[in-house]
Amino acid sequence: MSKGWLLFTLLLLTLTARAEDWPGEQWPTGQAPSGPSIEALEQYAFAPRDDATRQGIRTDALLVIQDGRLVYERYAGPTDAQTPHLTWSISKSLLATVFGVAYGEKRFALDDPAAQYYPPLKRHPDMTLADLFHWASGLDWQEDYEYAPLNSSVVAMLYTRGRHDMAAFTAGHDSFSPPGQVFRYSSGDTNLLAAALKNIVGPAQYADYPWTALFEPLGIHHATWETDASGTFVGSSYAYLTARDLARVGLLMQRDGRWGDRQLIPKDWVTFNREPFARFRAGQDEAVPGGHWWLNRGADPTIRPWPDAPPDTFAALGHWGQALYVIPSARLVIVRYGDDRDGSYRHDELLKRAMAAFAGTVQP
Repeated sequence: MSKGWLLFTLLLLTLTARAEDWPGEQWPTGQAPSGPSIEALEQYAFAPRDDATRQGIRTDALLVIQDGRLVYERYAGPTDAQTPHLTWSISKSLLATVFGVAYGEKRFALDDPAAQYYPPLKRHPDMTLADLFHWASGLDWQEDYEYAPLNSSVVAMLYTRGRHDMAAFTAGHDSFSPPGQVFRYSSGDTNLLAAALKNIVGPAQYADYPWTALFEPLGIHHATWETDASGTFVGSSYAYLTARDLARVGLLMQRDGRWGDRQLIPKDWVTFNREPFARFRAGQDEAVPGGHWWLNRGADPTIRPWPDAPPDTFAALGHWGQALYVIPSARLVIVRYGDDRDGSYRHDELLKRAMAAFAGTVQP
């Protein structure tokens, strides 16, 4: 190849290479799609809002990041771009992401006994941290809110006799199966992890650790995470972030734990988050549990909770319609905050319409 052709080729590669976008203080923006597909998405997500009866789909925020750029954003109700929204159980996946930083610092191993870091679990010596991340502690737990509040373990933990020390309340439950054998969704399992984190990173660092480990490196400056009276984060439920800030966590996960030129979370931790729990059975929940994230694929390939979304889709999900969807194959991150009270919202329907609106505009 002549020197002239070599220079031309290098120039062409330079011009055609697409720089990787990362947010600074603000998100870089991209061209939003228009036309029937985006109208169909909005017709579903932002149907006429009934705040009097709280019936129907009531989206507070919908935000889409594509190739690291903000390409769509709309708010409704009392929420705007500056509102730290209650994430409910998205907090569980946020806690798992914080743990990912500690894992990279080699502070624990997944097969460590949970009692090593939270001594009240000594009566359950076979329970590991991995069992808690899979919601497979084996503890007898009822995760009911509106439907059976008087028999609900989670209502008692958050609001009545367990609220002062949620981990201790959970640890006091009896077992219904050996650890690691059966999936049973439990906010208590998450709050045991939140208590274990205190000893994993040390009490002196604990109160600031989610910020120093995760939020500050991502440029998240206005997150709130409530604690119970014992000073333990309510990892199950009570983190508050703006939609734009939550999308930063999604981009971190979409890019396998990398933020800019820093591998903030090890790739093998993200792999653990995205690996289906082998003992999950179809119909046990609305999606497949991974390592404290929700997946669109099971160990059994016939399990596909959201058939209109790519199989590599994974998500952090919360009560009343909170969702952070990550779709690596389409290089999409979608944040959806809501106030849905009647169960009419469907993840697959929104994902189907979002894919129709945005997947066709993904750059090669």
